[in-house]
Amino acid sequence: MVVNIGLLGFGTVGTGTAEIILHNVGRHPLLKEIVITKVGVRSLDKPREVKLPSGVLTTDLNAIVNDPEIDVVVELLGGLEPARTLILQAINQGKHVVTANKAVIALYGDEIYTAANQAGVYVMLEASVGGGIPVIKPLKQSLGVNRITSVLGIINGTTNYILTRMAAEGANFADVLKDAQELGYAEADPTADVDGGDAADKIGILAAIAFGDRIKRQDIFCEGIRQITATDISYAEQLGFVIKLLGVAKSTATKALEVRVHPTLVPRDHPLASVNDVYNAILVEGEPLGQVMFFGPGAGKGATASAVVSDIVNVAGVLISSGKEQKLDPLLSCSHQHYADLVPITEIDTRFYVRFLCKDVSGVIGYLGTCFGNHQVSLESVVQIGFKEGLAEIVVVTHDVKEGYFRQALAEIENLDAVSSIPNVLRVL
Repeated sequence: MVVNIGLLGFGTVGTGTAEIILHNVGRHPLLKEIVITKVGVRSLDKPREVKLPSGVLTTDLNAIVNDPEIDVVVELLGGLEPARTLILQAINQGKHVVTANKAVIALYGDEIYTAANQAGVYVMLEASVGGGIPVIKPLKQSLGVNRITSVLGIINGTTNYILTRMAAEGANFADVLKDAQELGYAEADPTADVDGGDAADKIGILAAIAFGDRIKRQDIFCEGIRQITATDISYAEQLGFVIKLLGVAKSTATKALEVRVHPTLVPRDHPLASVNDVYNAILVEGEPLGQVMFFGPGAGKGATASAVVSDIVNVAGVLISSGKEQKLDPLLSCSHQHYADLVPITEIDTRFYVRFLCKDVSGVIGYLGTCFGNHQVSLESVVQIGFKEGLAEIVVVTHDVKEGYFRQALAEIENLDAVSSIPNVLRVL
């Protein structure tokens, strides 16, 4: 039995996907049963790295999703439109979908999965999180018998590269970002990466799978790395931490979920602290398993194409073993129906790092301690680092505290005559 696929998009990942399928010697035997029937491109005249049979390339994307011979549509366009419309159209035509598009799943997953369940087809998205790191299927299958308590991840390679370079070289954010763009690690418009949006898409997807509830993307707290300075990275190191942009998803006693993205001070002995450059890592904790970490390249042609083809093979295996008229395998499909309640950021308990610039007057540390104490904020450490432009630089690390209380304390501190400014506030793992 042959499984016909249609590719929407033939850029870097599309080309890598075709290479794996066409050059299948030594790979999974099911690849020999997969045929690339049509490939949607913007231009027929553009030179291609991979040679396809005559008539496979087309600029008519609708012809792919409507072709009755195609069993699986592989969406590699990226962005929200026309990806969303084409995915839904393919589903309505009874076709299975494989996608690497985290943005469209994070924002429109509810609509897409509802349509897929009604149509009895799969939507597979291993490549949407972590590049080539297998994490989606393990969460659905191998780890599914565990009661997952948390998912922590470095899930954006661009920001991890920038923070790694800043730490290693004492460089500032703007200079390293420029280098990352020149090297192709960051887009010309880096907003989605450096402001945390890409990581928020991914942690929303992971949270939905890990905890069995749909996540409203707009409710995920998201903070990027633009405010991180070489000074903060240096002070974090002196205190025994490294700074990473983390996606965090946690269960709570109330069954509501914490789902958030922000730069975080990570203890140097933590498993995620040594994950550097463009690499990704996802740490899953559950009961009875304990901790398990998934690590590897988070992007790139080969890594992402590997995950895409893995999903294609999974669908092909089901179609070949049970015929094209089959019930959905609950280990591959999306079964959750309800939205999770997300804990507001003001209600979350965490530790904080705060850097103050204060006038050099006696008792300033006491003033800070009093203000924090007025709002139930307990201090783990208070260190006067030195002087900067005639101002005393003081770094405070708190114990766990409800963020709302912490922000109230900061508001009071901002009104102190002795406090010139608060250059940065970061959360601590």
